Amino acid sequence: MTLAAAAFVALACVAIIALSCWREWSSRQLELKNAETDMANLARSLTQHAEDTFELTDTVLNVLVNQFELEGTGPAAVAKVQAFLARRRAVNRIHGVFVYDETGRWLATSEPVTFTNLNNSDREYFQHHRASAERGTYIGRPVKSRSGGQWIITASRRFNHPDGSFAGVALTTIDVGYFLQFYHGFDIGPNGSIALATADGTILARSPDDGSYTGRDLSGAPLFRNLRERPAEGAYYFRSPLDDVQRLSFYKLSNRYPVIVVATQSEDDVLAPWRRAALSRMAVVVALIGALGSAGLLLVRQLRRGQKMAAAISAKEADFRLLAEHSGDMVTRISLEGRIRYVSPSSSRLLGWAPNQLLDTPALAGVNANDLPQVEQTVSFLRTGQAEEARIIYRNRHREKGEIWLETALRVTRNPKSGEIDGVVAISRDMTEHKDLEDKLAVLASSDGLTGLANRRHFDEQLESEWERAKREGTPLSLLLLDVDHFKKFNDQYGHQAGDGCLRSVARVLSEQARRPADVAARYGGEEFALLLPNTDAAGCAQVGERIRQAIRDLGILHALNPPSRLITLSLGGATHLPASDKLHCASLIEAADKALYAAKECGRDRLVMSGQVIAWPTSIRA
Repeated sequence: MTLAAAAFVALACVAIIALSCWREWSSRQLELKNAETDMANLARSLTQHAEDTFELTDTVLNVLVNQFELEGTGPAAVAKVQAFLARRRAVNRIHGVFVYDETGRWLATSEPVTFTNLNNSDREYFQHHRASAERGTYIGRPVKSRSGGQWIITASRRFNHPDGSFAGVALTTIDVGYFLQFYHGFDIGPNGSIALATADGTILARSPDDGSYTGRDLSGAPLFRNLRERPAEGAYYFRSPLDDVQRLSFYKLSNRYPVIVVATQSEDDVLAPWRRAALSRMAVVVALIGALGSAGLLLVRQLRRGQKMAAAISAKEADFRLLAEHSGDMVTRISLEGRIRYVSPSSSRLLGWAPNQLLDTPALAGVNANDLPQVEQTVSFLRTGQAEEARIIYRNRHREKGEIWLETALRVTRNPKSGEIDGVVAISRDMTEHKDLEDKLAVLASSDGLTGLANRRHFDEQLESEWERAKREGTPLSLLLLDVDHFKKFNDQYGHQAGDGCLRSVARVLSEQARRPADVAARYGGEEFALLLPNTDAAGCAQVGERIRQAIRDLGILHALNPPSRLITLSLGGATHLPASDKLHCASLIEAADKALYAAKECGRDRLVMSGQVIAWPTSIRA
């Protein structure tokens, strides 16, 4: 017995070390995975920003090309365009606008320069359009501006004579500094970087920038060399050819323009907090192993002591059995070592095991892992004399039924001569039906009877709880309020049964989108629903809202009184808050989302409006 105890302690130490190593590895992978998610969100947002920028240049180029192809390149047409461009002030994104004839001679520009003798026929973008009949926008390699001297990104289009021959090039330029200034506003760590490049590997802009990155050709790098074989977006680990830093990155290839955004963090920066925490945890593990060794020595001594007390226990056993074996509850005697010394015949009915199958087995072997700490603590209090009796409810393994709920009353037994504790007596009964009834009542109290979602009371409780947690942890908390458009008209037109079916369909979509355990989908009242999204920023909230809105449209539920779609649609209001002040209350989040929902309705319904964004009211003129 002593040898077995020593072997157990040694095995436990090895197991603790193995589990600790596995935990640290899992923690490391989780840190990297979280960083991948952050970089993915950033890359997608920056790709959208780049696409919006190039779309703006597309609009300007389209106007110029149409103008020159309609009116030609005669002096009157050129003067008209030049007069317009001369009055044009450079906006944030577009730095300059230029027009060249078929020889490269400058026809018009928005820049305040004298261009009479200037010629751009040597530029790569000009030669591309002169050689190719393609009419689409061409994003060229970055060049030094002849009018300003700074690095610029060119976006150009060809325009033709009436006979289809080459007539010239319309060009817009974007200051590389615009992208650098925009990228500089993102916190990606001391060694992180953001790069915008063409799909063939030419760097258009990179932040941070030491002045040598713009225009560099990285087509030979693995990412660009195999880009056609890769998915349109994904995580990518590599050692940067620019600064030799091992990086964790996420790339996103635009599906509208031949550009790619790569957002990266230094792998060392990502893992630095994990390394510090791992060292602290390993120190605790070493201390735990030392304590376990000491506990092992104590266990060996207790085993020896138990052997001496076995004779005294046998003297009491006969009286104990007489009472226990005629009881409908299961009576168990547990030694100080935690093993079953006696179990009454009721074990066959209660647990599905005969008494002889349970004797000398660990008393807590069948306890559910989640309940085990509570049971162990209670037994420990009894064994150490901190309590004389206790009552606990827990789940326990059944031979045939899987798991059942047990209610167990425990009381210590003492040696008649010494008065010292020599074990524990446990009397157990089946509480499964009682617990099932409690669980059903709890569900009924917190859920909506029609949709099965959380009800308003449960939602309010979860909102307050998540608000406090977000305030403690400094994480964002998002809320979506959703309202079925013209639902009263739907009820009046199709009847209340159809209305109930519609609400249940909306509830199913919300349940599918509440993908994380902490997400709470609730029926807020009538045809209004709510979705609480802990640890979700505004971009994530908007993505979820758009998925819900589109999913409802995809259901295709007819609603003739809801033009123009004549389908059931949703109006959604979203709000995100980072609780940073004790003066604010969670009601402020509801108020912000409700105002955004009102704005969505005012703007025509079937849309998502995030709190704080600019709303284009019906009487406004869209730019």
